Amino acid sequence: MEASVASKEQVAAKSAVQPEVLEQLLKPEVQEALTALIDNLPKLAEMTAQLTKAYDFAQKIVTDRVLIQDTLGGIQEVLKPVEESVKYYASAAIEAQDRAEKSQETIGLFGMLKMLKDPEVQKLLRISQAYLDILGERKRQG
Repeated sequence: MEASVASKEQVAAKSAVQPEVLEQLLKPEVQEALTALIDNLPKLAEMTAQLTKAYDFAQKIVTDRVLIQDTLGGIQEVLKPVEESVKYYASAAIEAQDRAEKSQETIGLFGMLKMLKDPEVQKLLRISQAYLDILGERKRQG
């Protein structure tokens, strides 16, 4: 008895939905869309398979704690020398600023000429010259 009641309700629900579905299916734009969809079903199936593989792979990566730890460790190993270098130069710049603020020394022409012999000043001047050359080349090119 219950089975026949359930099937009658299902038939009634289907018949209530069917006129709306049929109306939609009679529209030319819906028919064109369905035709395009059917034509592209093999591609869509292939894309779905590829997306599923990519999703599964991403899930494995996200849930693999060992891989995550190894990746973080690798990144930290790469960044550690950079961090140390940044700290080294930043502390040197801070110390230089402190010394310059304490000093009342006037640097004249002969002082500047003497500074030009310093290897670090020469290195800085070469870097500055190369930088300016590159900017000039890029400006001419583009």
